[in-house]
Amino acid sequence: MAKSPILPVHFVPEGGLAAAGLSPAEQQWAAANGFTGQRGRLLSVPGEGGSIAAWLFGAGPEEGRPAFLAGLAGTGLPEGTYRLEGAFGDPTQAAIAFRLGSYRFDRYRESRPAPVLVAPGKADADEIERQVAAATLARDLINTPANDLGPDALEKAVREFAQARGMKIRVTLGDDLLKAGFPLIHAVGRASAQAPRLLDLTWGKASDPRVTLVGKGVTFDTGGLDIKSAAGMLLMKKDMGGAANVLGLAHTIVSAGLRVRLRVLLPVVENAIAGSAFRPGDVIRSRKGLTVEIGNTDAEGRLILADALALADEEAPEFLVDMATLTGAARVALGPDLPPLYSTDETVARDLAAAGPGVEDPLWPMPLWSPYDAQLASKVADIGNTGAGGYAGSVVAALFLRRFVSQARVWVHLDIFGWAPEARPGRPVGGTDQGIRALYELLRRRYPA
Repeated sequence: MAKSPILPVHFVPEGGLAAAGLSPAEQQWAAANGFTGQRGRLLSVPGEGGSIAAWLFGAGPEEGRPAFLAGLAGTGLPEGTYRLEGAFGDPTQAAIAFRLGSYRFDRYRESRPAPVLVAPGKADADEIERQVAAATLARDLINTPANDLGPDALEKAVREFAQARGMKIRVTLGDDLLKAGFPLIHAVGRASAQAPRLLDLTWGKASDPRVTLVGKGVTFDTGGLDIKSAAGMLLMKKDMGGAANVLGLAHTIVSAGLRVRLRVLLPVVENAIAGSAFRPGDVIRSRKGLTVEIGNTDAEGRLILADALALADEEAPEFLVDMATLTGAARVALGPDLPPLYSTDETVARDLAAAGPGVEDPLWPMPLWSPYDAQLASKVADIGNTGAGGYAGSVVAALFLRRFVSQARVWVHLDIFGWAPEARPGRPVGGTDQGIRALYELLRRRYPA
């Protein structure tokens, strides 16, 4: 059986056809087809016997060219094996982008073979595999609907994840949450046919700096008794996107062997509707001891995170991160592609924001504006779970979470969307990774292997 050829993909800047290193015949073919290096355009170059000899890929103008532009080639090319040629930028980032652009979620339909890339010679092959595996893990979990990824199935996936990486795992399930001191997690998930739970994973030497990751794991969110509209419920399979992205980040940390003692906490629930559902007006005592008045059962993510963050904070980690698909207000403010970033350490916030663009993982620092704490006031409890004025929803949610963190040296909160409503370079439509690469860049500088 003949081996399939490795076809070159020539990156051609806008207006740079003559300087792209193409043969005269390739230049003539491009000109005849109106190809001038337009951003994202692909043009096949014919070979002998009607075959394809190469592809031209438009890199567009120099200004505004994203690091992940090669992702458009990964999305657009048909099945085959390829190598990158020309001015494609950083070889590792280009290869990651190409691979992420070729991502397919074919669990429920006939599989379509993705294009295969031979990594550029100077690329870091280990880093490529690490980042692609992390993003693929997060995307696959988010894209899987709740009928196949309820709390039971998510726990099974996390157990397999932990076993494959030599991580210890402990699970607190159902009514044992009350005995162990996690009343908010229990309250949010108790109406589901599948019990709520807290998954607790650890890895690394106890003597190394403590890094703890917390991820919101709501496998489906009806809104509870404050029920969402049909349109509002349509994408709620993605409400465990925080947990999915935390697992992706954990993979990069373990795979790279960073010098940390890693802990991963995933509160996993389904916010369902039944006679046992928690109600608006209920007052529930949290793990930290603060009483919380329920103003809206659709503000459930911050409740389960509160108990998990309180547990994480008890051992005073050096670096504490939570990731959650938390508020629609974040999308109104910054859109789906730019997650707000909150931190108790302004230097860390700046460093994270600076790390994002180079790996096509942008984050935008937002203020923990203390005057808005007043919106969380309750007349019957220590704190309410929703803001009284309806303004600054993402900030107010972050301030709620901050109430449960007091001992961690650094706390970072990312209010991610976890979904790409429109295709971007390296990000096909659907469940997506956010925050993984930016956080990993920062963590590997702070805690090198």
